[in-house]
Amino acid sequence: MTNQTHLHELIDKLHIEQELSKEEWTSLISGRTPELSEYLFTLARKVRSRHYGTDIYIRGLIEFTNYCRNDCFYCGIRKSNVHAHRYRLSEKDILACCRTGYLLGFRTFVLQGGEDGYYTDVRMIHLIRRIKELYPDCALTLSIGEKSYETYQRFFEAGADRYLLRHETADFAHYKRLHPASLSAEIRQECLWNLKEIGYQTGTGFMVGSPFQTAEHLAEDMLFIKKLNPHMAGIGPFIPHRDTAFAAETAGTLELTLFMLGLLRLMLPKILLPATTALGTIAENGRELGILAGANVVMPNLSPVSVRKDYSLYDNKICTGEEAAECRESLEKRMEAIGFHIVTGRGDYKF
Repeated sequence: MTNQTHLHELIDKLHIEQELSKEEWTSLISGRTPELSEYLFTLARKVRSRHYGTDIYIRGLIEFTNYCRNDCFYCGIRKSNVHAHRYRLSEKDILACCRTGYLLGFRTFVLQGGEDGYYTDVRMIHLIRRIKELYPDCALTLSIGEKSYETYQRFFEAGADRYLLRHETADFAHYKRLHPASLSAEIRQECLWNLKEIGYQTGTGFMVGSPFQTAEHLAEDMLFIKKLNPHMAGIGPFIPHRDTAFAAETAGTLELTLFMLGLLRLMLPKILLPATTALGTIAENGRELGILAGANVVMPNLSPVSVRKDYSLYDNKICTGEEAAECRESLEKRMEAIGFHIVTGRGDYKF
């Protein structure tokens, strides 16, 4: 049996929802070829079509604060970056973003921000309740980092439906090389288990091509995600930021990111899988290629144009100049050009 034949068989094994070992994941990831990728994407599209047809869900992203208490080595809004131009949106600003999005057909809002102490539990609970009162037919996703079980519980009871918390890397030693000593992979993963236990539609994810990453690390990511069985997963290429310790590191590749998207679709057939902004940043047609690799979600930016350039997690982030309506219209045309269509609706996970 040739190596490529063996790798095809591993993809077939995934396709029939059998689990792979760490060694099998590692050999599949490290042994990938363009031909193997196309085989994977063909199967991934079939699986995605079985559950979601040609529907693409949209999420209205509101990046409401770029203050952060953490100092992750790869992140442009890390607290020690003195060059970052900091901002916070007021509740009035956030609700205005929601109103704009609602009128454009968005039925999911994603509140994303750094771990900003200004937004206390009291402030967040009030904001969550206001959004759910004004837009009861919408889903609300939070992506605001590590919190206590009790805080997650309070946000859920206030009306938050979903929570995104990328685990970044499942390998504890690798995690330490990307983060300060105050952060740990163990606590990060505990937060994800807490979110699932409380009842959130839970999302995780990881960077592709981050510094020091190996195929074995990616294999561990897949094993962790299989075990967690999340409803969503956000993966994108590592892109360096000029004001971080990793400024000179090489970015992750489009090719490997697409391959990992396809693998995720086969491993968890119903997962909600975004074609991320980072994909569109490293390649002009990156988001379209993400959809063709098995993704089924796009997340246009509803934040005020005036602050988008300041939510700079990595360099050269796209879509900082378009108004929300323009961004939505542009994405709609791009999705239609590859045979998919954007649908309005909450776009919940299909249990």
